[in-house]
Amino acid sequence: MNIQTSSNEFSTTSEAAPAVRYMSGFRNTFESEALPDVLPVGQNSPQKVNYGLYAEQLSGSPFTAPQATNQRSWLYRIRPSVRHTGRFTKIDKQFIRTAPHARDESELPIGQLRWKPMPIPTEKLTFVSGLRTMTTAGDSDTQVGMAAHVAFITSSMKDEYFFNADGELLIVAQEGKLRFRTEFGIIDIEPGEICVILRGMIFAVELLDGPARAFVCENYGSTFTLPDRGPIGANCLANPRDFRTPVAAYEDKEQPCTLIVKWGGELYTTEIEQSPLDVVAWHGNYAPYKYDLRHFSPVGAILFDHPDPSIFTVLTAPSETPGTANVDFVIFPERWMVAENTFRPPWYHRNLMSEFMGLIYGVYDAKPDGFPPGAISLHNQMLPHGPDSKAFEHGSNAELTPTKLSGSLAFMFETRFPQRLTRFAASSKEVDENYIDCWRDLPRRFDATRKQTD
Repeated sequence: MNIQTSSNEFSTTSEAAPAVRYMSGFRNTFESEALPDVLPVGQNSPQKVNYGLYAEQLSGSPFTAPQATNQRSWLYRIRPSVRHTGRFTKIDKQFIRTAPHARDESELPIGQLRWKPMPIPTEKLTFVSGLRTMTTAGDSDTQVGMAAHVAFITSSMKDEYFFNADGELLIVAQEGKLRFRTEFGIIDIEPGEICVILRGMIFAVELLDGPARAFVCENYGSTFTLPDRGPIGANCLANPRDFRTPVAAYEDKEQPCTLIVKWGGELYTTEIEQSPLDVVAWHGNYAPYKYDLRHFSPVGAILFDHPDPSIFTVLTAPSETPGTANVDFVIFPERWMVAENTFRPPWYHRNLMSEFMGLIYGVYDAKPDGFPPGAISLHNQMLPHGPDSKAFEHGSNAELTPTKLSGSLAFMFETRFPQRLTRFAASSKEVDENYIDCWRDLPRRFDATRKQTD
């Protein structure tokens, strides 16, 4: 197998391979080539492409989408992708579920839910066979909603590739390092980083340092973008320059391979005669990317009160209703808390949006007990939630000196739709049956004879 990459100033290294290189910027129009003079000048599809390559367009939006949302890239590859498919065979989707087909799988009553960390199995699992769908929401056929998955990876994909036609994938590394070999280049992530593979892009996932666990948001709707900052202005939150898109890298591999496709909630497989990651050069604005969550620049109250958690939004997939997201990707990173005369932990609330949350590392300030790294919680539409008894007592009585919340990183997949449990999630032995009890010790504090409780 011959793997070729182009050069760029941004790079990372690992023990498993030479430097992996990236370009800076969020959803820019990029161009990259692994061999010189591949990209045609002044046009997209010349009569003949250098090196005997084929020109092919990958469209992530309708042709007539407005300029601001039009997404497409031109790929210059060894074979057109029609040669990377054959006769498809439907295969068992195992634990993968897609909305709305899984909405009746769970018979659990509504309620606040939490799962203890799910151990990584010992069996051989690739990224595809290791996907375990926890919730689904909306309807993938109408391109609205999302699914939340846990991914267990114990084996690299060898001569096996995958693409998802139902939505884009946002992968949150939680344990172990992962390498994504894509049509556009190579992306490495570790805990604290994310990778976004857009709808229809072919890729393979490899392990870099042993078994891995990750959380995956499958976004059926419009592609993720940066949220509008409003009065915040041009800076802070996730800055565009901190996103990384891979430079061109191709596999020139002439041997039998398998391509797996997720389409309409089902899995299909086709046998091909070569690697489909044969893109020697590309240009456009439809490309995968990574982001280090530790580069997120939080904003917050510097005098009193607690802003809405939307200030922690990294990426958003807008809906047709302004200000109402199909999916938001939110994080709770380390930060200084300085608000005076303020209850600093997250407040109690009920929410139109449904919140699927996980802890990557550290301690989550609203749940200091019972929510270790790798744990998950689900607070669905209008179901109340907030700090547990211990967090409430601490937040109510702590000395309000400037305090830094260090070494902690949690995330949330938030959607306007109810998140329906899958059978796997509902029957998991890691379901925390006692989660509701974390609020049991909250006392009655009301005293009509006193204005303020000591």
